[in-house]
Amino acid sequence: MTKVDPRNRDILVYVNGELKSRAEARVSVFDSVVQGGDAVWEGLRVYKGRIAAFSPHLTRLQNSAKALAFTAVPSSQDIRNAVFETLRANDMRDGAHIRLTLTRGEKITSGMNPKLNQSGCSLIVLAEWKPPVYSDEGIRVITASTRRNTPSCLDSKIHHNNLLNNILASIEANVAGVDSAVMLDLNGFVSEANDTNIFMVRNGTVCTPHADACLPGLTRQMVLDICREQDIPAIERNLSLTELYTADEAFTTGTMGELTPVLEADGRTIGNGVPGELTAKLQILHRDVAWRDGEEIPF
Repeated sequence: MTKVDPRNRDILVYVNGELKSRAEARVSVFDSVVQGGDAVWEGLRVYKGRIAAFSPHLTRLQNSAKALAFTAVPSSQDIRNAVFETLRANDMRDGAHIRLTLTRGEKITSGMNPKLNQSGCSLIVLAEWKPPVYSDEGIRVITASTRRNTPSCLDSKIHHNNLLNNILASIEANVAGVDSAVMLDLNGFVSEANDTNIFMVRNGTVCTPHADACLPGLTRQMVLDICREQDIPAIERNLSLTELYTADEAFTTGTMGELTPVLEADGRTIGNGVPGELTAKLQILHRDVAWRDGEEIPF
């Protein structure tokens, strides 16, 4: 069972300009996120007084809102100020994760048509005391039967709240008694895990799937940038399950989980069944860069 930090019982949550207690933080039943999962979101992690990749996250949030034709969208500076206000109210400067949600807003009556939205967006800043969701010791995965959305159906470059595709894969992982599920694209290539991007190491080269049927994650990009800075060979290409099974190392990436070694996939041991040396090196480098390049919290 997932452990919850007892400090989270007393957190204050930002909802549409007001800080409210956990018990009182809520949106209307007419809000678009309730009516149809019509919202976009970002996950932010706080490292020793800094927020990793804050500006890129805000840019992606704005791009997702634009792709979904949201109107009366708050500016990135207004959202930035709301995040800082929330962190200050909770006295959070390290070891925290922020779920930032922007919905299409409240409707005048129930229904999915955006014409029913006439009052602008709803903004939610939920900051919790939360370590990475996965252990550095590694995880086990299975392959989900649920396929990852193709851009011809619902483009994963829109970071939307309609996560049933991923949730169905997560259910498969839960039933199998493992930590996560690898999702394939419609052509049978590895796309990502249900909640993270995925990497493989083969003969000293770091490989990751093209960001076609998967989210082009910001931690994913950070790893690719680190590899280039460190002269570590890194490529994006189609990757099959066989290549995952026979990889020297594998790991997942994401703001919620950072870099996590994958030790087993569908009962096959990855490499030697322990976190790999290159994975461990990249974990250290990632945490250093996440803090170094993070935006300083102004309090």
